[in-house]
Formats: sequence, structure tokens, C-alpha cells
Amino acid sequence: MGRPITRSNSLLQSKNASLQEISAATTAVGVSQNGQTSPSSSSSSKIPFRPRKIRKLTAATKTTTTVVTTIPPSLNATLKPLSHEGEIDLALQHLRHSDPLLAAVIDTHKPPTFESRGPPFLSLARSILYQQLATNAANIIYQRFLTLCGGEAGVVPDNILSITPEKLRGIGVSGRKASYLHDLAGKYRDGSLSDSAIVAMEDDDVLLSSLTAVKGIGVWSVHMFMISTLHRPDVLPVGDLGVRKGVQHLYGLKDLPPPAQMEQVCAKWKPYRSVGSWYMWRLMDAKAALAKAAKKKPT
Repeated sequence: MGRPITRSNSLLQSKNASLQEISAATTAVGVSQNGQTSPSSSSSSKIPFRPRKIRKLTAATKTTTTVVTTIPPSLNATLKPLSHEGEIDLALQHLRHSDPLLAAVIDTHKPPTFESRGPPFLSLARSILYQQLATNAANIIYQRFLTLCGGEAGVVPDNILSITPEKLRGIGVSGRKASYLHDLAGKYRDGSLSDSAIVAMEDDDVLLSSLTAVKGIGVWSVHMFMISTLHRPDVLPVGDLGVRKGVQHLYGLKDLPPPAQMEQVCAKWKPYRSVGSWYMWRLMDAKAALAKAAKKKPT
């Protein structure tokens, strides 16, 4: 064990000597009331004294305050499908408040309706068949497809896989689209996809990644599927020509907006960009109808 520490006389003497030195220093230097030092009248044994400078905060050293925008609780909650009762009313209320230009479009059209288009597999198969076809031609091929499958109830993965590419080509389906249908059905069979899993995917980015893994299904097809089948409220189809033209017309843009500009311009529609997009289609339909009527007028 170490020796106990005691206060020795030498330590006390040292402290007393220090106090005497400090007292001598304070008598040698006078301090004015405004904090500035001044030399003492005594000239004997002056001790150099360097005054401490006080640093003032400048504009550059001031702390900054971060402003956080709070989203209203009603919009911050988990969004429901647009087919849910009351969701369209909430969407229209938000869009009218956030975008006066869009509000004028909303007031000139009936509210949108989102009805069920069948299970996800049926909708995805239909979207493949309708790709890059005129509406009338696509309707004819789709009806033939339903007949081949035994009706919409027969449009299921196992049934699709049992139909050969030759039979599909016989009803007007291209060989490439036949391979797309089989790839979709195959991913259902191996468990990569299922109707229940698709509906349960709340993250739109995860859903987009999962569905674009199917051959023949791109970003645009997934966006249309999310709006028309799943009724997701906050989907902005940045690659859709009709929506892009609607945004260009509504905001008087010189050029057709690219995807990045679409995201920026339509940010005010969140979290109901699906409804805003729906009104862009209606806006362009109305514009086309006016142009058509103008052509029929006698000159």
C-alpha cells in the first residue's frame, strides 16, 4: 500500500508565495471600469500584462436553423386505394388546395372512378396483349384470347402455360407476346409472383422492380397497372405521352417535359399524383375534342 498523502508545510509555503505574487501583480497594473488595462502610476518592477481579446460572433459564425415542413396528419397516414370510400373526395380537396391551375381542370370534369379490373394476373396478361396495338385490334385479340382460355376465370398461370405459342399465334398474338405471357405465368408458378404478394407490396419501388422483372412488362405498363388495377393514389407515369402533354399544356411549358421535370412540376400533387394524372388525360381528351369540332365547322 502507498503512503497517505498529507499537506506538508512546504506546500502551504508555496501557496502563500503564489498569493503574494498575484497581489503584487494586481497593484502593478490598474484595470479601468470599461475593461481596458492602464499602466499603474508606480514605475517600480512593472509586470507585462497582455489583455484578452473578446471575439464577437459574426454572421458567418452564427448557427443556422433548419426549417422542417410538417405534412398534415391526414396526408401523412397510410394511404388507402382510390376505390376506398371517401378517398377521391380527399384527393380532390388536396389537389384543389395545392394547385389552382389543376383546380380549374377538376371543376370542368366529373370526378374519376376506379373500378375493379379483375385479379392482378388477369390485368397483367391483358396489358401484355394490348401493348402497341390500336384499341379496336387489341379488343378483338383479347376476346379471342378469353375464348381460348374459357373466359376470364380461365386466365390463370397453369392454363396459360398449357397453351402453345402456335395456338396463341393462331388468334393473332405475336410470338414475342406469347413468350411474355409464358414468362409471366412461369414466375407465378415458381412463386416469384402471386396475386396476394402483389397486392401486399406497399412499397411502390419494390412493386415496380418485381413486375419489370417479367419479360415484356416495362415501367409504363407497371404504372398503368398500379393506377387502373391496384388503384394506388400516388403514381406519376412520367413516361406516358398523354400525361406529359397535359402537364405541358396546363403549365404552358415550351417543350414536352422530361421525366425529371415531370417529377418536379407535379410534386405539389403528392400524395395524389394518380388523380392528377387522370385529369391530364381528361384535359388532353377535351383538347382533342375541341380540335375535332373546329375542323368540322364550315369555313
